[in-house]
Amino acid sequence: FGGFPFRPAPRLGVVGSGGGAGPGGVVLGDPNGGQLPLGIAETVAAVKERTGLRLGIHCQDDTSCAVANTLAAVQAGATHAQCTANGYGERAGNADLFAVLGNLVTKLGMEVLPSGCAAEMTRVSHAIAEIANIAPDTHQAYVGASAFAHKAGLHASAIKVDPLLYNHIDPEVVGNDMRVLVTEMAGRASLELKGRELGVDLASRPAALSGVVEQVKALEAKGWSFEAADASLELLLRRAMDADADPGEERMAPEAPFELESYRVVLDHRSDGQVISEATVKVHVAGERVIATAEGNGPVHALDAALRKALTPYLPWLDEVDLADYKVRILSGTHGTNAVTRVLIDSTDGEREWTTVGVHENIVEASWLALCDALVHKSMRV
Repeated sequence: FGGFPFRPAPRLGVVGSGGGAGPGGVVLGDPNGGQLPLGIAETVAAVKERTGLRLGIHCQDDTSCAVANTLAAVQAGATHAQCTANGYGERAGNADLFAVLGNLVTKLGMEVLPSGCAAEMTRVSHAIAEIANIAPDTHQAYVGASAFAHKAGLHASAIKVDPLLYNHIDPEVVGNDMRVLVTEMAGRASLELKGRELGVDLASRPAALSGVVEQVKALEAKGWSFEAADASLELLLRRAMDADADPGEERMAPEAPFELESYRVVLDHRSDGQVISEATVKVHVAGERVIATAEGNGPVHALDAALRKALTPYLPWLDEVDLADYKVRILSGTHGTNAVTRVLIDSTDGEREWTTVGVHENIVEASWLALCDALVHKSMRV
């Protein structure tokens, strides 16, 4: 592509020789990823006009134009597009198969997939990321978890009127779904939509909705964030609905399957340099007082192990729950080592994944709050 405008004849000769050798087509490549869509389109159109061959395109993403270049080539006459799942490839990667497919199907109206297969794109993208042991790109076009996510109050209000005002397509076409992110920018419309997404009808309880809007704002002023913690937010919404419920009305929020009496975590720095954490929990479960102690490679690991040791004989479904990820953020401020800590815990039971949040000046207590929410949320699905 880079040399074609200056010396097209020898390049056309090579393409023509390849075509004359009997292949089904010739693939034109942009191996250094340096081309832009207009140049790709002009070259593909010129080669097709002068050779009459079936052409393919292979683009690298060194200029972040691989998807655009691939689409430009197709619109210029290429009928074969080489892409990789999620754009995986050397250097900056290749054209993302799912972005190219999404555009070909939903924007150009091309029937390049069997009926119904586009709805499998998100699932397949995430499955391949899992196999490759690469975290899915949440902002990936069409199939990313945030591809159809909205958090500003104005956006949420508009989506309530018509989802296509801020969603360029129906997310279900590509197997994705719309998410409303609850942040300090969120208002009544955002929380109402988020509640609907989580199965909580806040619209039927205006007083509960008003209360939870104020509660979320107050919590976020203290460092809480529910943008990535749907499970904790769902529990908060359900508890708000229960607080506004009439006497005798069925409760929406689950009762905690255990009650904490106390916990203690100690660190043991041994002479050989090993640092071992030991946690002891005292809980009440199924009418019994249980004390359990466990060690771990950190205070949160030890606390999780001790809690499981205490509860599993009474709550066997705990065996299904694993801590998939643990994230800590020290919130900005002037307190230094006395700063507020926000903890996010991702949990999984092998079929689904959910995220909970805890905030406290003490990192262990913040972790405990997130851990408890994770178990209470799971108890709703048992």
